[in-house]
Amino acid sequence: MEYKTLSNGLKIPMLGFGVYQIPPNQTKECVLAALRAGYRLIDTAQAYKNEKAVGEAIRESGIPREEIFITTKLWISSFSYEGVQEATERSLEALGVDYIDLMLLHQPMGDYIGAWRGLEKLYKEGKLKSIGVSNFYPHVITDISNGESKAWGPFNEGKNNFFTNPILKEIGEKYGKSAAQVSLRWNIQRGVIVIPKSVHEDRIKENFNVFDFKLNDEDMKKISTMDIGHSEIVDHFDPNFLLILKSHTCMAVKHTPILYGGDYSNTTPMIIVKRIVQYIKVISVIKEVIYYIDEIKWGFIAGDWCITPYSCD
Repeated sequence: MEYKTLSNGLKIPMLGFGVYQIPPNQTKECVLAALRAGYRLIDTAQAYKNEKAVGEAIRESGIPREEIFITTKLWISSFSYEGVQEATERSLEALGVDYIDLMLLHQPMGDYIGAWRGLEKLYKEGKLKSIGVSNFYPHVITDISNGESKAWGPFNEGKNNFFTNPILKEIGEKYGKSAAQVSLRWNIQRGVIVIPKSVHEDRIKENFNVFDFKLNDEDMKKISTMDIGHSEIVDHFDPNFLLILKSHTCMAVKHTPILYGGDYSNTTPMIIVKRIVQYIKVISVIKEVIYYIDEIKWGFIAGDWCITPYSCD
């Protein structure tokens, strides 16, 4: 295994196992298979609803807790100074652990400034060994901190025939590796931590087997030409994606306000204004898909706004 050392000296494996979209009743066996294969970084989230199964697998594995790096994430419904502290306690309880190695804010929405301050407090208390953000854009990250990169969707969810891509296949044939293994290796050599996911044990093992070869400079450059300049998985300016986030939020604990809740003692007025401007921009993007102005509901639902002609109940 190769490792990256974070700014606080904590070492994180360059390859981990993700449990996104794995049903809770399958998660335990998948995580056990990953641990048997050699994975020591497990990536989950409150929104995945499988933290408890992850914790059960870790305990059942018999592997010492200190040898396993656990990453989880807080949903936007908890984004406030106090909210993230309460939500972290829920994750600790669900996982059955005393500390979490890396806690991330899951989406760049809501009061992430207040939430970040709350994570800093938990970090100082030792409940979190490191903190970070997920799906945040560069201009938003600069609001809070700098850090290392992690790719939770290194296979682009199979879009555009990813696993049969001619460039990846050609390079893979040279090393006796699959397109998936080549893409993982490319990210690792760029210093990006990768979190592939699978429910099939043979693929779990295959994804882990990427430390016995190294791509040359020509291969690295050739793969770089595949870059299209944007994500095909996450787009916070796409109305359809925002509706997906809304549906997650509506299933969460409700009625935690986002702009006026939480401790803003460390939040400057200009940052608050900046956040409001960003929301206005997002609203302008989605307004074209909302036709029933009379029925639009403005509600602070579970820490996120809800603008929709439908019910969030």
